[in-house]
Amino acid sequence: MHVAQLNFLPAPAGLAPAAVLERWHSLADIAEAVASAGTRVSVIQAAAREERIMRDGIDYHFVDIRGLATAAERGRRFAGVLGQLGIDVLHGHSLGFAEDAFAIAQCLPRLPIILQDHADRPPRRWRRSPWRRWYAALAGVAFTAPELARPFVRAGLFAPHTRQFAIPESSSRFSVGHRADARASTGLHGDPGVLWVGHLNAGKDPLSVLDGVSLAARRLPDLQLWCAFGSAPLLGAVRARSARDPQLAGRVHLLGTVAHAQVELLMRAADLFVSGSRAESCGYAALEALACGVTPVLTDIPSFRALIGDSGVGQLWACGEATQLAEALVAAAADRPPAAQVRAHFDAALSFTAVGRQWAAAYAQVHDERRRRAS
Repeated sequence: MHVAQLNFLPAPAGLAPAAVLERWHSLADIAEAVASAGTRVSVIQAAAREERIMRDGIDYHFVDIRGLATAAERGRRFAGVLGQLGIDVLHGHSLGFAEDAFAIAQCLPRLPIILQDHADRPPRRWRRSPWRRWYAALAGVAFTAPELARPFVRAGLFAPHTRQFAIPESSSRFSVGHRADARASTGLHGDPGVLWVGHLNAGKDPLSVLDGVSLAARRLPDLQLWCAFGSAPLLGAVRARSARDPQLAGRVHLLGTVAHAQVELLMRAADLFVSGSRAESCGYAALEALACGVTPVLTDIPSFRALIGDSGVGQLWACGEATQLAEALVAAAADRPPAAQVRAHFDAALSFTAVGRQWAAAYAQVHDERRRRAS
């Protein structure tokens, strides 16, 4: 089977293809996950010039869509490329490009199309009528967790024939390392050493995490919290909260923005990974922590429940509930599974090979169903 993965969002102007793949690493990651299961994959990327590169056995086609102002025009352009490649299934990125996917379906009605959620939201109520028609052209949709599809289902956006798949949004190349070496390299310490990786904003809820750490520190006097972050609209509030609480004084280390390779070292050095996220389409940092064998302490949201599953390798706590977080941190510190056990769960459920197998099964299902309907 030959599958195309199509990113409708145009590549940043002026970036060479290799630079695009570095900036949008999940574009290559998802393709390589599928290829690892034995599926032939080509990637089509909307762009401002025609280029083609081969990387790790995958063809990347950068398709010039300059001047194509409508979804119908872009659909015809993409359909021409897909037809030339002899594609069996189209895997499109983002449910937000339903009109473009519909336009392709009008040109290639026998081609099954799956759109993958990337933190997408249903359209506003007054705009939903055309979206229902566009989504009806899909053979399938994919979310990290089934619960993430519910807003779309409640809005009546998906047709009865449209299959819903639960597949992790991506995987991670991180790996388990030597903890002592990582601690020596990064300076991370603590018993437990707890790592946060995420923006300091309301959606990630760092203030509730600080409240929980403050409570947990009364029973874990050697706990240290290390925070790597990008954007930080709540940085002032985080600093103020840390400064006024004796339980947090000297315990919270604000690292700021760190390189991606450094994040891997920090995760290898940490005992626990904590997140306060109130919503995630997947949770890349949590995924990376699991890849490094770190015990996760995560909010009880659908994507995080899907990442942990019934593995028993982490703790969940209710969003905003600092007391629950404190209990979860204490429990995780007292009964941390070995890094190898956490990694074994990652390998079985979240690795490139595991995700690739799930996609291969989804492709086969929609392909076979479309053939039966056509006959």
